[in-house]
Amino acid sequence: MRRTVQFQAPPERDTGPGRSEPLRTEFTFELPRGYVDESGTVHRSGVMRLATARDELVPLRDDRVRENSAYLSVVLISRVVTRIGTVEDIHPGVIEDLFASDLAFLQDFYRRINAEGHTRAAVTCPSCDEEFAVDLAGGRLGES
Repeated sequence: MRRTVQFQAPPERDTGPGRSEPLRTEFTFELPRGYVDESGTVHRSGVMRLATARDELVPLRDDRVRENSAYLSVVLISRVVTRIGTVEDIHPGVIEDLFASDLAFLQDFYRRINAEGHTRAAVTCPSCDEEFAVDLAGGRLGES
């Protein structure tokens, strides 16, 4: 049984001259390959919410995690991903069926939104050495 938690944003904080930004608790993403459901449909876009302390503690009591510590990320990711495509019942079995590159993407995405608070990454162009930021949340190539 999955419990839904509503987060109330704290009073808006000043993030610059004349600008304020509310607390974001959900982040959209685009999987590199996509989740393939039992009917063969590929689902790529999804939503991950911020983790709570409970999300990080509950998996430690899971027998699968006790037997194999590598399973921790599967259980943890299944708790914070709320949707992949039209699939809303996200459980460890769904995460187990992801391609390895998609799981790695979600693990990095989790770290970024929970530790750093954003989905942007600084990158450097290998051709011209120009530095710029990209949004790891996804979107189609060429979209801004």
